[in-house]
Amino acid sequence: MRHNKKFNHLSRTASHRAAMLSNMACSLIKHKRITTTLAKAKALKKYVEPLITRSKQDTTNSRRVVFRYLQDKYAVTELFQEISEKVANRPGGYTRIIKTGFRPSDGADMCFIELVDYDENMAKTTKKATRTRRSRKSSSTAAAATTADAPATEAAAEAPAAEAAAESATEAPKAE
Repeated sequence: MRHNKKFNHLSRTASHRAAMLSNMACSLIKHKRITTTLAKAKALKKYVEPLITRSKQDTTNSRRVVFRYLQDKYAVTELFQEISEKVANRPGGYTRIIKTGFRPSDGADMCFIELVDYDENMAKTTKKATRTRRSRKSSSTAAAATTADAPATEAAAEAPAAEAAAESATEAPKAE
């Protein structure tokens, strides 16, 4: 009987599951957001949140405990330097799971899991530039205006540079 054993084994052996969660935790720490299945994301959340809590106290013992789980010194360094500073005043809930739909091949629930304090950076990188509809007449006149202004601004930018070069050339012989 498996009474009171509410642990998702993810259809893997214990060693395979530990290695997979360790690799996923390292990827989450390095990239701040990863895409995976919902079951793996929920297991990863339970795996990585105690490690982030442990990283708030930067002691040798806590670094060793976290390294025992992650086995990646670059991930441990980033966790203790960058992430622990961002979550210093947060009492918990360091990760967020957002469902993205179903995988086409097998219909698995897909989601991405991200670190909560890094969502503003991800939102900026994932937004696409929206295009507005404009008439061709206004866009062609705007393009003509920018091409007409371009030679004038280049000449204006070159003039001060030429004057500065001339002054430095005249000052060099005076110094000797």
